[in-house]
Amino acid sequence: MEVQLTSDQRAFAQRAIQSGRLNSEEEAVLEALALWEERERQRVGFLATLDSAKASLARGEGRVITEESMRQLAGEVKERGRARLIAELGSSR
Repeated sequence: MEVQLTSDQRAFAQRAIQSGRLNSEEEAVLEALALWEERERQRVGFLATLDSAKASLARGEGRVITEESMRQLAGEVKERGRARLIAELGSSR
């Protein structure tokens, strides 16, 4: 397969090659494809999560969001974070 880079893309790749970041334009293309592939995997995962959330709401499993429920959720998140930090600090000793 032959890939034709635009002049801007070629200049971008050449800067990466000159800096030692990459060894060739081919490596730049392979890295670009790997990043695209990872982004697409994340997108598919996000869409699956979104579909799951929509299905959950359709089943009536949603949560009513109020100012008080947001405060409660923030408190729960802080507590989980503190517990995780304590566990991590305890395991590092």
